[in-house]
Amino acid sequence: MKPPAPTLLELQHAIQRSMLDGVDGDAFALIINKGLDPAERLGIYRNTSAGVLVTALRLAYPAVQHVVGPEFFEGAARLFAAEAPPRSAWLDAYGADFPEFLARLAQASSVPYLPDLARLEWTVNLVLHAADAEPLEIARLATLSEAELEDLRFEPHPAAQLLRCGFPADAIWQAVLERDDDAMTAIDLADGPVWLLVQRAKSGIDVVRLSEPEWRVAAALFAGQPLGAALAQAACAEPYILLAAHLARACYADCRVAHEPMALQPRRIHA
Repeated sequence: MKPPAPTLLELQHAIQRSMLDGVDGDAFALIINKGLDPAERLGIYRNTSAGVLVTALRLAYPAVQHVVGPEFFEGAARLFAAEAPPRSAWLDAYGADFPEFLARLAQASSVPYLPDLARLEWTVNLVLHAADAEPLEIARLATLSEAELEDLRFEPHPAAQLLRCGFPADAIWQAVLERDDDAMTAIDLADGPVWLLVQRAKSGIDVVRLSEPEWRVAAALFAGQPLGAALAQAACAEPYILLAAHLARACYADCRVAHEPMALQPRRIHA
């Protein structure tokens, strides 16, 4: 008696085990042996799948690849792909955990700034693909009372992210992408940590260094804390001057008094 045909789900699971785990037994039985051995067919698919993931990582991490070289990068990317396969079909979202993978990779330990450089590149990738939104009209704040200002919460712009790096990743990133060997040589790796605002502008992606007090205020606001509590973290004599400079960067999309409903969830800070 002929065995029943596999369901689509069974077929997908068999191919998944072959692509991700190298277990071909179940998939062999589901492939027609016509002109090409099942193992060869699965090998082609496996290589293609890995190649697609490596390409996605190359596109997200061009500076990292330039620093370590194409061969090392491909080897690291293939190890990462085997350890962390994609969880969705949207490849622009693939590779979020690559910086932490590089931080654990013993072969990359001779380049101590590499994980920070990768974190910056991933943040740039997030900002590049973020939704668009109109920036907050700062004039709205002039209509609020002092008590309302204390309780005011800000909604971060989708195309704005905060990042703290132990190394001067912004200077390294800029020098690498511009292929400026002199600038790269002049970088002092001890010139850190750096507190960064990464945002999308009309001219491209801006990576701006903030002072530590300004970054801490921004981090508190991005996390959904009310303005009064955020400014208390500034630890400077003129916190409102610091806030004005920060608001002028147009990295918020909306604001509300604390008792009003939040339009978006508070943003996670990359530190």
